Order: sequence, then C-alpha cells, then structure tokens
Amino acid sequence: MDKLKMEGGKTPRYAFMSYEAIIFDLDGTLLNTIEDLTDSMNLTLSRFGFKGHDPETYKYFIGDGIETLVRRALPPESRQEEMVARCVEIMRQEYALRWDKKTHPYPGIPELLDALSEKGWVLSILSNKPDDSTQMVVAKLLPRWSFQVIFGSRPSVPKKPDPSAALEIAKILDLTPDQFLYLGDTGTDMKTALSAGMFPVGALWGFRTAQELLTHGAKVLIEKPLDLLQYL
Repeated sequence: MDKLKMEGGKTPRYAFMSYEAIIFDLDGTLLNTIEDLTDSMNLTLSRFGFKGHDPETYKYFIGDGIETLVRRALPPESRQEEMVARCVEIMRQEYALRWDKKTHPYPGIPELLDALSEKGWVLSILSNKPDDSTQMVVAKLLPRWSFQVIFGSRPSVPKKPDPSAALEIAKILDLTPDQFLYLGDTGTDMKTALSAGMFPVGALWGFRTAQELLTHGAKVLIEKPLDLLQYL
C-alpha cells in the first residue's frame, strides 16, 4: 500500500535501484518497545501519585525523546520543570531495569534485515531514544546484523525531525542523501527524511496511523516489513 494507491490510483513500482542505504527508526519500526516503555513510565508516574496510561496512549507520547514523553505523560498541571526533571531521572532508572523484558523485533524484521544484508544494502539506525539506551538495545536485541551507524539522541545534536543526525550518517558513509531510503513509523520520521533529502517510507505496523505518515510526507506505506522488498 502506498500513497497513490490509497488515493485511488494504481500501486506504483518505485525504482529503488539508485538507492544504496537505508536508515531505520528503532521504536515502532524495528522493535516493538511499547510495553516496556509503558510499564516504566507508569511506574515512574506512580512514584509521584499520578495515574498511568495504557499502551495505545503511549504510542502517541513516544517518538520525540524522553523529556517529551515525560511531559506528555504528566498531568498538564504538573509539568513544571522540576517535576519533569525528576520524572526523567526516575524514568531512566525504571527503563534501565526492564527495557528487555517484553521488547522484541516485529514479525518479519529479522527476515527483512537478512534480505537487505544479503543484497548488500548499507544499514543504519537513527532513534530519538537516548544514545546509550539505543546502543544497548540494538546490541542485545539485533545482534545478528551489521549496522554501519547507530545513533540515538545525543546532547550535541538536535533530535529528529531535525535532519542533522541523518545527514551526519550520510557523511560518515560517504553517500549523498538521495541514496538513502528512510523507514519509520511516525510523522517525525517522515519529516526527518524529507528535510534530509531522503526517500520516506512509512511503516504501518508501528505506533502511528497511515494518515499521520501521509500527512507528513510518506511516499510509500508498507503493511509488513517484507513488503519493502517488492520495491527494491
């Protein structure tokens, strides 16, 4: 399924022969992390007497970094800077205790990564999850595959949708942005790809809707990971 098909046209077969590399988002694209994030944030909120949220709600809270997650999860009247900072610290501690309890690759992701690796694609990961957490998660849960660059959120680099980190990946790999596909599950990812001059592909198995992905610039939407292979 892609944008043109959803608008009533025929499904185009984009010629991706000119692309050599792909940047993946992590949470909601490669890994289903929602339950561990939900448990960690709800435990953080309970420490301060606040009510938690369900996983479906958290799908719209995450994706823009831990501070934004905390702000969205807190009651509006309790979003003072001091409270946010305290909750960020506790959330980091809670997530460090349980980030791998329920998190797992989405069905079809191992097969997709195998196929891309076999075809010689250059694979990288760009997440708004803190960089130390990103490195740890990928090392443990995606150890079979070689990712040339893995970046999480770093204090010295603006978070997505700013394109700085995506462009840094292109520079490290000595490739031009137009040689990259960018696969993600949120509007933030689509905006990042467009701003960086990369081809935005929306993942429908993740945390957000097709409408959000299209609104923010997705050129192609895929329902299952292996659907990407039909375009390559």
